Amino acid sequence: MAGGIRASDSLEELAELAASAGAAVVERVRQTRAAPEAATLIGEGKATELAASVKAGAADLIIFDHDLTPTQQRNLEKIVGVRVIDRTQVILDIFAARARTREGRLQVELAQLNYLLPRLAGRGVEMSRLGGGIGTRGPGETQLETDRRRIARRIKKIRDELEGVRAGRALHRRRRSAVPLATLALAGYTNAGKSTLFNRLTQAGVITDARLFATLDPTVRPLLLPSRRRVLVSDTVGFIRNLPTTLVKAFRATLEEVKEAALILHVVDGASPVAAEQTAHVFQVLAEIGAAEIPQILVLNKADAWEPGTEAETLERRLLADAGKAEGAARAVSVSALTGAGIGGLLAAIDQALPLDPVVAAHFRVPAGDGATLALLHEFGRVLAMRYEGNMCEVEAELPESWKRRIDQRVGRIQS
Repeated sequence: MAGGIRASDSLEELAELAASAGAAVVERVRQTRAAPEAATLIGEGKATELAASVKAGAADLIIFDHDLTPTQQRNLEKIVGVRVIDRTQVILDIFAARARTREGRLQVELAQLNYLLPRLAGRGVEMSRLGGGIGTRGPGETQLETDRRRIARRIKKIRDELEGVRAGRALHRRRRSAVPLATLALAGYTNAGKSTLFNRLTQAGVITDARLFATLDPTVRPLLLPSRRRVLVSDTVGFIRNLPTTLVKAFRATLEEVKEAALILHVVDGASPVAAEQTAHVFQVLAEIGAAEIPQILVLNKADAWEPGTEAETLERRLLADAGKAEGAARAVSVSALTGAGIGGLLAAIDQALPLDPVVAAHFRVPAGDGATLALLHEFGRVLAMRYEGNMCEVEAELPESWKRRIDQRVGRIQS
């Protein structure tokens, strides 16, 4: 076990990442050793064996399920004779291919540049050529130094642009907070079914795919709850074990949507054999970004694919225990986003858990001819009973507190 994940499960996840990036896996190799070797990570002897396997299998790329230092990457490429990358670079490549919005592309580029900067020295002899002319500090400056300065300038420019994005998001959040409209954030391990659930709840039509990180750019859509409260639902980027630090920092503006949510729907692939480890990792990431104290609902997804006899309560207890959480730390609801089973129970749980704009019982005396107010009660509340007395209509209803205040004021103006 490494970080709560078995080596075989970690390697399987790496194979899924490789497939998501467009690679075809021809062979998997595992090594057990007491400590990493500084020059090549796996040792020169193992690297030579790897070179023979590469030739035999006609592979043109090796992916390590371990972060490689620039020196290790260079040394391994010299020995095996093909390109060598690590898990971080695979994830960056996937993000680069799938980011669609301007913000997403900027975030990915920033992460890629931060990853590339310390690796420039390994790009070969051409990086040490002497440069000159416009854009260099003088005829004695090397190409490597020139490239480093250019990348540093680009990083600063992207950071400045992302700060503008962050300020814009903050402005939108302030505008949303001016009205009692809560935001729910979908969070969870990648490929847990967040986008499928998002589509099921909001009919948004977001792309769903079995590949890891099928969707990256956050999407916000409205949702009408059984209580007639309107909320916003935000679908965010999926988390993954060892998500590159550069990506976590780059996606700060996006992750702030999670931090500002009134409620987090923590989506778990209940059918996954490593659901406990994935759930614990998401809890850890939420704590790292400052969202640990936000109320959560544990959405146990893919109930249609669970092992026969699996009970939601047992699964909930195991997930919370393995994550070091006390029983009851997060309410759990089992659903199948694919078939729609359990969605009604999830909506009811959201209604109960939302701290903003609570639903209250109310009694109204509305003029019988005031059809507009009665229509508002039916649209934004749940009418429990109506009876007419003379020219007045007595209404018993449940509705959000904000709408109770608005309708009280409306009725008061009409009657005054």
